[in-house]
Amino acid sequence: MSEITELSSRKHPKALPYLFFSEMWERFGYYLMIGIFLLYLKNVEHGFAMTNSEASDLYGTFIALVFLTPFIGGLIADRYWGYRRSIIIGGLMMGAGYCLMSVHNLPMLYISMTLVIFGNGFFKPNISTLLGNLYSTPQFEKRKDEGYNIFYMGINIGAFVCNFFSAAIINIWGWKYAFIAAGIGMFLGVIIFMVGTKHYISGDVRKPMTKEDMPFSRIVLLIFIPAIIAGIVGWIIPGDIFGSDSTDAFIFACIPVICFYASLYFRAEQSEKRPIAALLAIFAAVILFWAVFKQNGSALTIWADSYTDRQVSGTAGDIFNSVSLSKELSYKKDTVEIYDNQFRIQKKDGQIVKGYDYPVYFKNITGDELPADGQKISLWATPLSQSINPGWVIILTPLVIAFFAFLRRHGKEPSTPTKIAFGLLISALSVLVMVSAVHVSGNGSEKASVWWLIGTYGVITIGELLLSPMGLSVVSKLSPVRITSLMMGGWFLATSIGNKLSGLLATLWDGYENKANFFWVNFALLMFATFIIFAMLKWLNRIMKEKGVK
Repeated sequence: MSEITELSSRKHPKALPYLFFSEMWERFGYYLMIGIFLLYLKNVEHGFAMTNSEASDLYGTFIALVFLTPFIGGLIADRYWGYRRSIIIGGLMMGAGYCLMSVHNLPMLYISMTLVIFGNGFFKPNISTLLGNLYSTPQFEKRKDEGYNIFYMGINIGAFVCNFFSAAIINIWGWKYAFIAAGIGMFLGVIIFMVGTKHYISGDVRKPMTKEDMPFSRIVLLIFIPAIIAGIVGWIIPGDIFGSDSTDAFIFACIPVICFYASLYFRAEQSEKRPIAALLAIFAAVILFWAVFKQNGSALTIWADSYTDRQVSGTAGDIFNSVSLSKELSYKKDTVEIYDNQFRIQKKDGQIVKGYDYPVYFKNITGDELPADGQKISLWATPLSQSINPGWVIILTPLVIAFFAFLRRHGKEPSTPTKIAFGLLISALSVLVMVSAVHVSGNGSEKASVWWLIGTYGVITIGELLLSPMGLSVVSKLSPVRITSLMMGGWFLATSIGNKLSGLLATLWDGYENKANFFWVNFALLMFATFIIFAMLKWLNRIMKEKGVK
């Protein structure tokens, strides 16, 4: 922490270390919870015994709503509460939500999810906006992208470390204690944030309303109530238009909110129209990035759990066993849940089919690679795969910062929209790694090496670093001052829609007999988004130049 503090005193706002560690612990809690959420829903013994499709649908709806509520949180912070109060309230709600997930029953699961959904809405957009405000001075403005990259590294340190904790806690004490650990992490983040108050209080300024701003009462009447009504209609309408009742409800509910953001453009002053239009265009394109990227918690977790060789032996096995990051599994017939060769759990009349068979992990191990009957093997815990992406972020962030600092010194640093465009292109290339993994493993008929996951995460992480922190930065640069947090909520709205689309795509996993086709669809979606941004690049760069930013 002293190193970051020294850095902030010379080149960055003094609040950066406090916001860095607050966000790090907040993300520790969130990613610990979300890293085990789908596995918990699928777990037959301790969870809710859902199928891949059922779990992916609920997972997608959850992470979609988590990123939809920043619209509300940003609006309330801008107009009424300010950023500090909103962040503290949001953090406390999320911590309580994680802890309540330790109570195993379905109604409590939905209550705890609701607390996390609304808590994130108050926390997430406002801490990012607060950081942007602190960089909106001549002293720090040129280092805003770098500041967001450092802040983003804090996110990923929390996301990297948490999965080792969750794996060990689950193996030693059980699932409920992992959720409690997530809550403790969140509460630590709130405490650190409160300690640093004096360093960021100057950035906690509510923006005065103008005649163009819609009163909150009208927003409730014209946006929130129609969204709730539309969601209810989507839920009860006969048939599943978009695959499930929850997906229908979510998409219907988004329509009034999307219309509200479109109205910001038409109601804005002439000088604000082009920057708002640029942001809305970027929001639309990055939806497809999140639709693919957020499958790390669904489709790629399924791949890691069932299709990846997770066996550890020798010294590595001893190390993993000693810190409870692996679990022994016996190759022995027993009465178990029945899965087909695509790892789909078999149900009849809503009940799980059981029979005398070997554990499901061994379904795609054949020949000499099968252990002897009764032999035990050690498997590293599936949640550890969720640490690959943040691990790459920690490794690559300093390199990306140094690379762009070098270009900046030579006057060749690309604009923020250009970084986003190349981020999308590189992310598309990452999907080709998984296409190769499917072919090499015989469409999953054999276990695939974990290096395929490491490789695909490595490539998409480069794309992520060019897109996600740059997205936060461009919102801060282009947003009219009076609606900065609201537009930050728009960024998270785009993330929300992408998250839901990721869950919708993941529900199709079981339907693809050839898993390569599943990844080809993802590749096509990202290439389409890449084409859109590159087609708009000159226009976006011109708007950035008009605003006097890059």
